[in-house]
Amino acid sequence: MDQQQGQGQLQPVLVVIPTYNERENLEPIVRRLHAVLPDANVLVVDDGSPDGTGDLADELSAADERVHVLHRTEKAGLGAAYIAGFGWALERDYAVVVEMDADGSHAPEDLPRLLGALPDADLVLGSRYVPGGSVVNWPWHREFLSRGGNLYARLALGAKPKDITGGYRAFRREVLEKLKLNTVASQGYCFQIDLAWRTIEAGFTVVEVPITFAERERGESKMSGNIVREAYLRVTKWGLRRRGSQLKSLFTPKR
Repeated sequence: MDQQQGQGQLQPVLVVIPTYNERENLEPIVRRLHAVLPDANVLVVDDGSPDGTGDLADELSAADERVHVLHRTEKAGLGAAYIAGFGWALERDYAVVVEMDADGSHAPEDLPRLLGALPDADLVLGSRYVPGGSVVNWPWHREFLSRGGNLYARLALGAKPKDITGGYRAFRREVLEKLKLNTVASQGYCFQIDLAWRTIEAGFTVVEVPITFAERERGESKMSGNIVREAYLRVTKWGLRRRGSQLKSLFTPKR
């Protein structure tokens, strides 16, 4: 695959944007993205939004060859939408695949910083919790939950990233090709932890760059108690499995 270097960045780039009832937000976020990165392609993965988001995405695609649409027939969750988008990307020649929310919480203006770190990394995490990162207009309980979830994941998994639950990130193609994406069943916070942890365990280099995360101005958050519970249970399971493997290796006689 030809991976051209453009201004120190790998090319071509695909930004995957999952949507469900994001009609008000979609066009502004795509416009802002292309103002910053004119050469980037966008893949809108719409889960049959009843508000017409999928129809709007089709209109944007018809007017701009940089915009593509993947229609799914039902709301199957964030993780499944990203997996479908990754599969679409791997069938084509994209060197970099980016995760980005449609609601404006991930500023496209931060994306050049993520892409600029990729020459020295395999996965770049947009981080709210490293120096220079910040959260804007978030309710205190949401930030408390986010910081607590990240701390728990680091302690359970022994992972170093400060913001392993964040959903603004850029993957090199090689990472997605190696990870067994067909075995990923997690969603929401847990999906982000799952993919980052798989990347770390596979021996790839993961770095964090600061981003400004802003609470959505329009529409409703998809966060729910079920998503939080899933993350807690799965991370606990992965952490126990990790500790079990460490103990097994400790007591296994060396030959």
